[in-house]
Amino acid sequence: MKVALIEPLRVPKELIDELAQPIKDKGHEFVYYEEKTTDSDELYNRSKEADIVMIGNNPFPEEVVERLDKTQLINVAFTGVDHVGRDAAKENGIQIANAAGYSDQSVAELVIGLTLDVSRSISKGNQAIRSNDFPGMIQGREIRGKTVGIIGTGKIGFKTAELFKAFGAELIGYNRTEKSEAEALGLTYQPLDDVLEQSDIVSVHLPLNDETKGFLSAEKLGKMKRSAILINCARGPIIDNEALAHLLNEEKIAGAGIDVFEMEPPIPSDYPLLEAKNAVLTPHVAYLTDEAMVARAQIAFDNTLAFLDGNPQNIIE
Repeated sequence: MKVALIEPLRVPKELIDELAQPIKDKGHEFVYYEEKTTDSDELYNRSKEADIVMIGNNPFPEEVVERLDKTQLINVAFTGVDHVGRDAAKENGIQIANAAGYSDQSVAELVIGLTLDVSRSISKGNQAIRSNDFPGMIQGREIRGKTVGIIGTGKIGFKTAELFKAFGAELIGYNRTEKSEAEALGLTYQPLDDVLEQSDIVSVHLPLNDETKGFLSAEKLGKMKRSAILINCARGPIIDNEALAHLLNEEKIAGAGIDVFEMEPPIPSDYPLLEAKNAVLTPHVAYLTDEAMVARAQIAFDNTLAFLDGNPQNIIE
C-alpha cells in the first residue's frame, strides 16, 4: 500500500522518519510533503495514488475527497474531523480515523490559563505596565470555591474538570449521556439551563456537528450569571459569538476566554468579539504544545500501522 502524509505535523522530520520506518519495514511505500497547501488540485495530486492519506488540521474538503477512488483511509492527526469532506468520504467508502486524546492536557491547561487571565486581568495588567498607563489596583477573583460548569464531558471535559478541582472549584456538568467517571471527580450532572444559571465559570467541550452548531444561543447565554465567565476552547460555531459580544458589552456576562471562532485566524477586523469588554482571545492554539504535537504524530502513525495490519482503530463512525 501507499501511505501519503500530505502536510507537516509540527514535529522534527527525524521523528517523522522514525515513525514511518515500520511502515517501510512492512514493505509499504511512504511519502511525506513538508509544505502545507490549501490548493484543492494540489491536495488531490498528493492524495490520488495513496491508499492511506494522513492529514492534520488543514482543510481536506469535499471537492478533493470526492475525486479519490483509491483511498481507503483518511487518517486525521487531529481530534475534530469537521475540516474533512465526510459526506464524500462516506459516498466513496473511505474510512476516517482521528487522533483523539493527544491534546487533552494542552487544551485543559489553556482553559485554566484563559480563566486566570479573565479573572485576574493578566493581559490587561501586562499591557498597562508596558504602556505606562497603570489604571490603579486591578482586583480579581479566585477559582477556589467557584462553581464550574463543564458542558461536554468527553476526555477533554473531564481533564479540564480535574484541573479545576485541583484549584478547589465545585463541579457541575451537562452531557447528552451521563458518564460514571463523573462520580470520582465529584461532578454532578444537571440540565443545561441549570448549569448555565448556577455556574461562575462555564467551559465548553462539545464536538461540532449538526446538533451542536449554535448550541449556546443568545437565549441560552442569557441564562448565565452577570458575574460569570465563559471559556470556549472547543469549536467556534457552537456559540453565538455575536450574542456573546453583545452580552459582554452590556455587562450581562462578566468575561470570556475564546480560542476558537467561526473561521480560522486572521479574524476579520469587524468581528464582534474583537471589541467586546473583558474578552481574552487566542488564535486557536489550545491543542498546540510541543508535547501534544509529538503525541498526535505517534497516534496517527499507530492508526496507519493498525490499518495496514487489518485492525483499524480510532475510526470515526
